[in-house]
Amino acid sequence: MSDEKTLEILKSALLLEIRGKAFYQKAAETAKNDSVKQFFEAMVAEEESHVKLLSEQFKAVKAKGKLIPPGVTASPENVADKVLSNELKKHIQAAGFEAAAISAAMGMEERAIKLYAARAAEASDTNEKQLYRWLADWETNHLELLAELDRGITEAVWNDNSFWPF
Repeated sequence: MSDEKTLEILKSALLLEIRGKAFYQKAAETAKNDSVKQFFEAMVAEEESHVKLLSEQFKAVKAKGKLIPPGVTASPENVADKVLSNELKKHIQAAGFEAAAISAAMGMEERAIKLYAARAAEASDTNEKQLYRWLADWETNHLELLAELDRGITEAVWNDNSFWPF
């Protein structure tokens, strides 16, 4: 494991997660519906846990030259089970800020997945591989949740406006 490369990746990862947290926080603050607000707050909490984990790893590499064995053997928690509901989909307007936020968040999650998957593939240290695979899986869960919301919003618009071609 190259300390410099690992620190550089951890810095990039932290920046992605901090930006994601700020983005979701702003979306939560502007949400007018409680279920929409709760969804974005759950995403803030997810990003906070990523920041904490990555910060601890950064400090460990800086101080000791190695990652802390991540202890991330459990599957990432599925946020969808907690917050995804028909009520949530109903309250997100297709042309509103929340729908645009979901679309933008999908791009952020895709960038995080790409970063984590690439680092997991190139890392030689077992702990580092495990950490980045786990983070990539966690972000993939987020992306799938957002994509499902986006599909639900799109379908609602199509149904409401009779856009179905059949």
